[in-house]
Amino acid sequence: MIWDAIVIGGSFAGLSAAMQLARGQRQVLLIDAGEPRNRFAAQAHGFFAADGAEPGELRCRAWQQLMAYPTVQFRQSRVSSAQKLADGTFCISDETEQLYHSKALILATGLTDTLPDIPGLAPRWGKSVIHCPYCHGYEFRQQPIAVIATGEASVHQAAILPDWGPVTYFSQGKFMPDAEQLTVLQRRGVTLEHTAVTAVEGEGFDISYMLLADGRHVPAKVVYVAPKTAFGHTLAQQLGCELEQGPVGAYIKTDAMQLSSVSGLFAAGDMASPMHNGMLAAAAGVKAGAAAHRYLMLG
Repeated sequence: MIWDAIVIGGSFAGLSAAMQLARGQRQVLLIDAGEPRNRFAAQAHGFFAADGAEPGELRCRAWQQLMAYPTVQFRQSRVSSAQKLADGTFCISDETEQLYHSKALILATGLTDTLPDIPGLAPRWGKSVIHCPYCHGYEFRQQPIAVIATGEASVHQAAILPDWGPVTYFSQGKFMPDAEQLTVLQRRGVTLEHTAVTAVEGEGFDISYMLLADGRHVPAKVVYVAPKTAFGHTLAQQLGCELEQGPVGAYIKTDAMQLSSVSGLFAAGDMASPMHNGMLAAAAGVKAGAAAHRYLMLG
């Protein structure tokens, strides 16, 4: 069959997009590989009416509500290829080589994160190693904060974080603030450390200190890091989507209603925005779903 729409990705953005199409009584296929970007986080904060809820719990509730709509079907699989055919429809192939066809397509697969290769960072990702103070910072308020620099976004992190606690900016000897940035950091009371961090130490998921290359220990209870991001697949490139470069990686360029540079192809969530946040992802999914419905209506 030819589906009205296929949604690839079943987290906040994809589920929100599929819900709009389901309520518009469209035939929707949702394909998800079961690896949401937020799977490392124990709680989601700042989310309307669900502050502190487990991301998995929110997804489960959304799945249950979505699957109550008779026009929605789900496949747990990983999409390996996608193309737009000459007749304007989309052809999707998954890891089992099963083919699916649709009139509209929504990409909402999120991103993959690459952390600096520093011992102690990866096991604590989403717990005491985080990237967003609005999402997780309140739980570490008024405790020593370390920012391990990975690029321009790290200077921005260090500048805003003193509202949560005392901050040390670890430049790693590579990401030095310019004169204007240095003025802001000094005004905000940020301590600068240019000796490289070689390990993050502590018991379990807790953090006690940063171990530096010269052997010193700098106390910290939470580490902020801006990971480099990438698509976990080549679907956007296969489909010919125009990309833009954000502070931590590329993302799909869309208009105000999440339409990509390819007609009938919409993108939502972290993979289509330079700002990464669960509530923003859900809102973008709502827009993508509604816009895809309008595309189908006019097509």
